[in-house]
Amino acid sequence: MKYYFTILVLGFSLLSKAQNQTKIKFSYDNAGNQISRTLCVNCLPETGKQAKEIEAIVEDDLENIPGEDMISYYPNPVKEELYLKWELTDENYVTSIQLFSLTGQVLKTFEGIKNTNTQNILFQSYPSGVYIVLLNYKSGAPKSFKIIKQ
Repeated sequence: MKYYFTILVLGFSLLSKAQNQTKIKFSYDNAGNQISRTLCVNCLPETGKQAKEIEAIVEDDLENIPGEDMISYYPNPVKEELYLKWELTDENYVTSIQLFSLTGQVLKTFEGIKNTNTQNILFQSYPSGVYIVLLNYKSGAPKSFKIIKQ
């Protein structure tokens, strides 16, 4: 009897876990018409943080990476475009920026940005998920952070 009860509990737990990982997500236009339907297998849980439409970026919108150097990015989660801004110390500068998938695949590389302190990264062509942005410095010490694409 205990054997059957254990199998029954295990079966229900596996069934409920499988239901939480597969979802169908719908998108609607302003008139309420369905414009897309996406099957998401092994979905990441919702962060509770929604991307907002960008009219003008203000300092309060930027998320900062702690440290001596000031690195800001907006928005996270991103829908279409990620805005990066940095202010570095000690004659240091960003030599390149790389965008990685979670599997480690390099999706995009930005080079020749020595004289700039901003970069926009388009996410429109990438599927929803988690991405890593890596900033490579002249000093050789890279900084990375996680971006969620909706």
